[in-house]
Amino acid sequence: MTSMSEKQKAIFYIVCSAFFFALMNMFVKMAGDLPAIQKSFFRNFVAFFMALFLLMRSGAGFSFQKKNLPAFFGRSIFGTLGILCNFYSVDHLLLSDASILNKLSPFFAILSSYFILKEKITPIQGTAVAVAFGGALLVVKPGFAIAGVLVPSLIGVAGGLFAGVAYTLVRVLGQRGERGPFIVLFFSAFSCIVTLPFLLFDYHPMTGTQILMLLFAGLSAAGGQFTITAAYTHAPAREVSVYDYTQIVFAAALGFIFFSQIPDFWSIIGYCIIAGVAVWMFVYTARKDRSSKAGK
Repeated sequence: MTSMSEKQKAIFYIVCSAFFFALMNMFVKMAGDLPAIQKSFFRNFVAFFMALFLLMRSGAGFSFQKKNLPAFFGRSIFGTLGILCNFYSVDHLLLSDASILNKLSPFFAILSSYFILKEKITPIQGTAVAVAFGGALLVVKPGFAIAGVLVPSLIGVAGGLFAGVAYTLVRVLGQRGERGPFIVLFFSAFSCIVTLPFLLFDYHPMTGTQILMLLFAGLSAAGGQFTITAAYTHAPAREVSVYDYTQIVFAAALGFIFFSQIPDFWSIIGYCIIAGVAVWMFVYTARKDRSSKAGK
């Protein structure tokens, strides 16, 4: 790693994070017929202790600005809803389908930034959002009347929406000086507290294998969080975020190997459109940044 440039390190870390999040979805699916709320609780329970360990190790304490509480709660509410929707879609769709629908979150973040941060949407961004949603329609296939697919697909899209709003609020908190580990800790604790009553009143007994799968899901999620954080410490998000779409490749491979899942033709076209738009936005932003620097 010492011989790699900062950008190369960032790309390495973000590809690792994509693999970890694909693993998380795989382990969630392997946990079997359990409520999404129960799976979410154990996923965030592991993340809570990982974030707690990091905070205690850093010695920075648990301080935060009270004025940011609304943003903390907003991030936590939308983040929890996003995880629940994602886990539900993972249980009822192909791994690759569920993953690509969740990856609509950057496009939803563009829309939510307009309302929350008052950031203008450029014609290029607006076009990218519209084309990405067109690709999502090919994955959802609303007019194809495929039994049992439409509702989980729409829930998967909703998961991308909630995640996009949550990421926008994470950005708000970051701009206000809040630390990443504390944001994760607050979100994980909130999610566990909110889902605990549902878990107590509708607890489904788990086998040792299911507990192990959920533990692996939590560890994979933590690995994804740590590596994606490392990626963005080595290079700006605009330079490396496109590589996060390698998760679709990992998800498709894991789905084929462990569940014998093969995406249909229309889903593959949808993947290509959504990932292609992400690459297009990446190249456009990079060229725009170079032009701005050259003009100075």
